[in-house]
Amino acid sequence: MSSIQRRQFLAGSASGLASLSVSPLLAALAGARDQTAPFKIGACDWSIGNTQKPDAFAVAKEIGLDGVEVSFGRPGSANDLRDPAVRATYQEVCKTTGLEISSLAMGLLNSIPYASDPRTEQWVADVVEVLPKLGVKCCLLAFFGNGDIKGDRARQDEVIRRLKKVAPQAEQAGVVLGIESWMNADDHLRILDGVGSPAIQVYYDVCNMTDQGYDICKEIRRLGKHRICQIHIKENGFLIGQGKVDLLPVRDAIADIGYRGWLILEGATIRGKTLVECYQHNQKFLRTLFGAG
Repeated sequence: MSSIQRRQFLAGSASGLASLSVSPLLAALAGARDQTAPFKIGACDWSIGNTQKPDAFAVAKEIGLDGVEVSFGRPGSANDLRDPAVRATYQEVCKTTGLEISSLAMGLLNSIPYASDPRTEQWVADVVEVLPKLGVKCCLLAFFGNGDIKGDRARQDEVIRRLKKVAPQAEQAGVVLGIESWMNADDHLRILDGVGSPAIQVYYDVCNMTDQGYDICKEIRRLGKHRICQIHIKENGFLIGQGKVDLLPVRDAIADIGYRGWLILEGATIRGKTLVECYQHNQKFLRTLFGAG
């Protein structure tokens, strides 16, 4: 199937999924991969309208997700996961809904840069301490906006220096810190190799990397299973399967490297549908395409 045919197919199949009538072609393509592959589907709490709020789990349950990526904020913020009582609340919500915390995410690093603000070193150390207490393995470290380090070797080198300090703590805790940035695979690998720890990996966002003009399937294969800790499946202004990201070859690239972690939805809403309606489509599309759930 050519790239153009794939895009036409994905766009055409989306309307069928919206009514849960899965096209025979989509079902056949999904069936070409192992239907028992243990992918779980989650969403970022900010994408479902509940940044750093336990209420995100009720919304995720209504959508039909398996879990939520939960925001980790600065000390003293609302629902600060450093607080044992807050962690207990999240754990109780997980028990009640039957959902999981897929990962944590430090989106605040977009406005308070890890590469330059001295407070962030302690905040990242904090999240490394909190992760095992929640039974969660991965935290996203964001490098966008004020925190952007693409093309800036001095800031990248400072990130390497800081991550080398916290990596032994993360290794001992059995957790992973995932870099999400605008950088290409080569620059990501430069940082990972510079730190030299399996506790520092890449949090790969297929939409962000497509926006940068990278060959995302080549990048996924170059990074490989042991360098990608989690994956964002995102669109901006489109439902999943109807936008710019060509997900069929992405699925094949993910299968080729043996990745079996979470697929986390982000963005992917449109006018004329509620957030829940959009995300019900998005998760059903992914489950059909990837054979998840």
